[in-house]
Amino acid sequence: MPIIQNQDYKPPFLFKNNHLNTITPAILRKVNSIKYTRFRIETNDNDFIDFDRSSVNSSTAVIVTHGLEGNSNKPYIKGIAKLMNENGFDAICANLRGCSNEHNQLLSSYHSGKTDDLALLINHSVLQFKYKKIILIGFSLGGNITLKYIGEMGKMIPDYVKLAVTISVPCNLKSSAIQLIKKTNWIYLQRFLRSLKKKAIFKMKKFGIDDFKRNEILKTKNFFEFDNLFTAPIHGFENAEDYWSRCSCKQFLSSISIPTLIINAKDDPFLPDDCYPYFEAEKNPLLYLEIPKYGGHVGFMTSLFFKYPLWHEKRILSFINEKLN
Repeated sequence: MPIIQNQDYKPPFLFKNNHLNTITPAILRKVNSIKYTRFRIETNDNDFIDFDRSSVNSSTAVIVTHGLEGNSNKPYIKGIAKLMNENGFDAICANLRGCSNEHNQLLSSYHSGKTDDLALLINHSVLQFKYKKIILIGFSLGGNITLKYIGEMGKMIPDYVKLAVTISVPCNLKSSAIQLIKKTNWIYLQRFLRSLKKKAIFKMKKFGIDDFKRNEILKTKNFFEFDNLFTAPIHGFENAEDYWSRCSCKQFLSSISIPTLIINAKDDPFLPDDCYPYFEAEKNPLLYLEIPKYGGHVGFMTSLFFKYPLWHEKRILSFINEKLN
C-alpha cells in the first residue's frame, strides 16, 4: 500500500491498442482557450530558462514539466494547464533548457536528472508571483525529474510544495532505454534521436567540436550510443550507464515526504517492468502508484473525437482535490 487498483479507465476499443493511444493525442489533439504569458529566468551559469504562465489570479500554482524534447505548447501540457485554470489554479509550464524554440547559451542543456532547474523555477515562481501553495506535475522525463527532486529534498522540501502527480514515468532510465530499442518502438526512437541529434550538431558546431565527433553523433542508433557520446559527457557523467544510474528517480522514491501519485499505464510501450515501482510504493505511505490496464505513453484517450478532458487529466485533478490541504 498505497498501490491503487483503479480500473475505471476504459478506452474506446480502438485505443486499447497502446501505440494508437500514444500517437493519436500527440499528433492530432488540439487544445484551445489557453493563453500564456512568457517569462525568462536568467540562471547563475549565464544561461536562461523560459516558462509560460496561464493565470487565473490564484494563490496556488501547478508547475508542469514536459517530457523528452517536449515544450509548453505540446497538447498534453496545454490540456492539463487548461483544466487546472478551469478549476482555480494558475499554471506554470516549464520549457527545459533548449526547448523553448530557442537554443540555450551553453553546450549543456537539460537531462533526465537535472533537478536544479526545477528547484529554480519553483523558487522563482513563489518569489515573483507570491504563491502560497505549489503542486508539481511531470510527464515522462519531466516526471522523472519531478520525482527525483522530491526524493532528493526529502523532509527538507519547502512547505509550500504540497503534492505531486507524475504520468508515464521511466523510473529506471536504463531499462527504458533498452525498451526503446525494440522494433515495435522504432518510430518513437527515431523521432527522439532526430530532434536530439539536430540540437547536438548545432551545439557542437557553435562550440567548435571537431567534425569527426559530429559524424559519430549522426551515426548513433539508440540512446546507449547517443548518451555515451553526447548527453553523459557534456553534463559531467562518466558514460551513459553512470548517467542513467545516478539520474533514475526510482532510487529516490523512498525519501518522498509529500503526497505523490505515479500513473504508469500497464501497456506503456516505453516502460518495462522496472519502471513500475511496486516495492517503493508499498514501503512509502505517501507514494501512490496507479497502473491502469490501458493508456499507452501519455495517451489515455477517452473517445474517438478527443473529448476533453482526457482520463489522466481528470485523475490528476481528483488526486489534487483529495490531497491538497
